[in-house]
Amino acid sequence: MVEKIKPLSNTCNFSGIKPIMMDLPYPPIQVKEKNRAYADLLSVDYCGSVSELSAITQYINNENRLSYGMCQTAQTLLGIASAEMVHLQKLGEMIILLGGQVDFIAKMRGGRRQMWTPGYLNIPDNVKKMLLADMEAEKAAINQYEAHIRMINDCYVNAVLARIIKDEEYHLMLLQTLLEEVDYA
Repeated sequence: MVEKIKPLSNTCNFSGIKPIMMDLPYPPIQVKEKNRAYADLLSVDYCGSVSELSAITQYINNENRLSYGMCQTAQTLLGIASAEMVHLQKLGEMIILLGGQVDFIAKMRGGRRQMWTPGYLNIPDNVKKMLLADMEAEKAAINQYEAHIRMINDCYVNAVLARIIKDEEYHLMLLQTLLEEVDYA
């Protein structure tokens, strides 16, 4: 008699996972006027080393690796990644309105340009280190957005950046809670 082989499968259900973000509206996506310098600053938030693209990729990688043993944590990370996708989309819209290009190249001061690379990611080997790396990335994003708000003199752009910061602070709180659960497990 031939024994049937059961395929391996992931029992973690990801249907219905929504972006995890503050329950607050976003300001309309608009700008005072075209400004390539502001578009370049936002390109760093879009696809620099500390960026929404980096956050999405890191969260999805961690979610994939945790989904077979820590389903609830993996679901939370996917929800956070989905919120980061919303941020990426809003930044892209503003970059275009400001006269910039969305091309996965961060335009830094001094004319330096850097294409996004997975080398920006921190991919630790255990869940505690993953969560700590995600928390550090959120803190760095908040600091970078705050710096960009100080550099940008456009109330419309700054309102969107301030709203994104609220989500990032919420993500930081959720990650802290997940870390505490890992510590107590």
